[in-house]
Amino acid sequence: MKVTYQMIDKQIRIRGYIIDFFVRQKSEQKFHTFLYRVQKLASLVKGINVSGLDCSEEWLTRKDGSQLRILIYRSKKKGAASKNLPGVLWLHGGGYALSIPEMYVARYRRLIKTRNCVVVAPDYRLSTEAPYPAALEDAYLTLVWMKEHAKALGIRSDQLMVGGESAGGGLTTALTLYARDQGTVKIAFQMPVYPMIDDRMITESARDNNVPIWNSNTNRWAWDLYLRDMDKDNLPPYAAAARAKNYQGLPPAVTFVGNLDVFRDETIGWVERMREAGVPVDFLLVDGCYHGFDITSPRAEVSKKALEFLSESFAKAVDQYVVAQETK
Repeated sequence: MKVTYQMIDKQIRIRGYIIDFFVRQKSEQKFHTFLYRVQKLASLVKGINVSGLDCSEEWLTRKDGSQLRILIYRSKKKGAASKNLPGVLWLHGGGYALSIPEMYVARYRRLIKTRNCVVVAPDYRLSTEAPYPAALEDAYLTLVWMKEHAKALGIRSDQLMVGGESAGGGLTTALTLYARDQGTVKIAFQMPVYPMIDDRMITESARDNNVPIWNSNTNRWAWDLYLRDMDKDNLPPYAAAARAKNYQGLPPAVTFVGNLDVFRDETIGWVERMREAGVPVDFLLVDGCYHGFDITSPRAEVSKKALEFLSESFAKAVDQYVVAQETK
């Protein structure tokens, strides 16, 4: 899908191409070098507190004995409830290959402002460090920990929600599939924003897409790094959720995606299959928008529209969806 300058919304057009000038790479090798450089810069903001939010760290022990850092965000507002709140597991974006939870605090702040909740954001292993299933294992470890420590966290065990953008959206869809199949944790709602879920790149929007910030080449290189030497003909749906065949019993969802995004068609396909399975999904297709537009240009009218849509759906979900955990 070829994208022209005129196809992009006027309010996000210039910023998109400016950012693209700094992030677009000409080869896979240069892409890998870029990832390491960005991750080094990202480490400089680790542990920084956020104005208006109470921020704390916890460390979870993986099966191999290594430690997973998770961040917990709460409201600092006087009089805000501190118990029986929705628990939101948020999985950050970055193509499975870069970023840290601290870089998405605007998202946490908006969620907490919309409906007072506790946001738990794991610093999951990136594909530059460990390929699939490392990130999913970290997400699942965090989810189980939230269920088992719900009372201490001040969250409702019957209102555990999961969300994320881009690769974090992909992990969200994978985690809901995995949790359903494991039968250990019931998820009340999911928010996979423009999710990265199809490694095959066979849709129109995924092929030869030259859009700013995240194009077809970048997407292919990121998938190759995440999946490494796996047999692409026999991938489990937990690696790329668009490959899932069974959508029954998954939690209700909300998502949005730009109509110029590489992930447009795979997102639409996921929404359609969810609805065919009888799962409620709120969906918004935003005209003139590339990948991550709401993050790069949050004040643009298209971004405000998308963010308000997400907030309204989240608020509705908090008011409507609960699912009790099974007791053994």
